[in-house]
Amino acid sequence: MLNRGYAYTTIISSKYHGRTLLSHLASLYPHSSPQAWQQKLNNREVTVNGVTATGSESLTLGQTLVWNRPPWIEPDSPQHFEVLFNDLHLLAVNKPSGLPTLPGAGFMENTLLRLVQKQSPNANPVHRLGRATTGIVLFAKTPQVASKLSANWNTPRIQKIYRALAQGSAQHDAYEILTPIGLVPHPLIGSVWAANLSGKPSKSLAKVISRTISTTTFEVSLNSGRPHQIRIHLASIGHPLVGDPLYGFTGQPLEDLPGLPGDGGYFLHAQFLKFHHPITGEQINLEAALPSGSSSHR
Repeated sequence: MLNRGYAYTTIISSKYHGRTLLSHLASLYPHSSPQAWQQKLNNREVTVNGVTATGSESLTLGQTLVWNRPPWIEPDSPQHFEVLFNDLHLLAVNKPSGLPTLPGAGFMENTLLRLVQKQSPNANPVHRLGRATTGIVLFAKTPQVASKLSANWNTPRIQKIYRALAQGSAQHDAYEILTPIGLVPHPLIGSVWAANLSGKPSKSLAKVISRTISTTTFEVSLNSGRPHQIRIHLASIGHPLVGDPLYGFTGQPLEDLPGLPGDGGYFLHAQFLKFHHPITGEQINLEAALPSGSSSHR
């Protein structure tokens, strides 16, 4: 089924002043070649300041560039989720693997946000999980609740506990991981979040739940909320997630990626979320059941 298409809008910054539109589009959206972009321009899909563009224009600072992407067939994704909590202010769901939280990377309609908003039009996620990550996603139904939860999200007032299956048999029973996380350049995908000494301070506590000869199941508590934090932090102590297509043993991205950053293949589950209700003050303890098919040692 075709979606409704999407208007990708950007404002031209000083860095791109003077560049031709065609070369700018090909570098901004490298999934298409310059020839493919010229075809889109010929199809009248691109405007600059509201005027249909040809591609030969020189860009100037502050212009509004819009690519009106025609409707497309999105990749399949799961359409069902379990509701864990629902009242006038909050909604919590158990997200399945393969369903993006928010639109992006070719997904617009097949996202948790769109599916939830069909039932609760005012609900917006307070945080996001990666497409392959399963478990609890919390939505706020009013701006007041959203701002209260966002203010507390990366503090001890909101406890977030994950289950992760990692490579290698851990030597210790518990780890405090303080590896800073920031953007690093990557030859294939421009830049990516990774272990970076000049990055933002980050903290995770990882406890061993079980071990095999070649794997460790960790319970990980987050004390900060950086992108891909658990994947990067466990990799940085020598235990990348089993099947992670992006991170190797140092918390740095793999040089030749076996897949795209959004690809799955690993097991990471947001299992527990504990906090005080921002309106009623009551203690909320949420638990998302492990996905069916995840083995018992996980």
